[in-house]
Amino acid sequence: MLSQTAYAAPTMKVFIYLCVVFCLAASCQPKQNMIYMSNHHFEDEVSQARYTGLRIKSADVLEIKVSAFDDIAVKPFNLSTVTSTNSVSGSDDGNGSSGSSQLMVSSEGYITMPVLGRVYCLGMTRQELEQDLEERLKPYLTDPRVDVKLTNFNISVLGDVVSPGQKTSPNERLNLFQALALAGDMTPLGDRTQVKLVRYSEQSQKDTVVNLDLSDAGIVNSPYYYLQQNDILYVQPDKNAQIMANANNPNRTLFFQIAAALLALGTIIIAITK
Repeated sequence: MLSQTAYAAPTMKVFIYLCVVFCLAASCQPKQNMIYMSNHHFEDEVSQARYTGLRIKSADVLEIKVSAFDDIAVKPFNLSTVTSTNSVSGSDDGNGSSGSSQLMVSSEGYITMPVLGRVYCLGMTRQELEQDLEERLKPYLTDPRVDVKLTNFNISVLGDVVSPGQKTSPNERLNLFQALALAGDMTPLGDRTQVKLVRYSEQSQKDTVVNLDLSDAGIVNSPYYYLQQNDILYVQPDKNAQIMANANNPNRTLFFQIAAALLALGTIIIAITK
């Protein structure tokens, strides 16, 4: 008959093997939340998405084109002007109806239009500014038309994305996913449930930081779903990536210390029972 000691040795070996397997399994947890908008109300949520338009901010560069029936009368309104030392020169091809002015919004929120002078536009949408300028031009032109375009719609995408940095969008209607596409999308280590958006407020004169969960289809109802110029997106790494990146993380150190202690204890018990 085998002794109790003979049974104890293989039992402790199995215990040690189980400890090793547990350690490996704990350090290789499957990646979660890798799918965007993964809840069960995708169709209902997307149908509620709304775009309210960009708001003009200081330092924006606006390309403004005035047109009307009389090309000669229109020409003075499309000449370039100088609004500040940082203003962008306009263009004029000799035909007032096809030329345009490029104007920088001052820190006080004004642009300086040819003939019209200073026009306040801070916080307006492009459409609101177009309507305002058309009303101002009616004493000078018959049926004036104004087209306003933002030429420096820049955002920054940082963190765990393929190509971080400042991005220029050709489209003013830019949502969160389109912004990530400009940066090559998130890496597999990016946390889709913790994306930070930094937005400067002209009213409060300070930055606002918002946490966004891109795994939730309800994100399309967020007022931050569509980006504004100069927004900053930061994709932080998930918890597993943070632990692996920080060799001095106390939780990680404690985990391996406990695992090592268990292995050492198992080795001692085997040695005693032999």
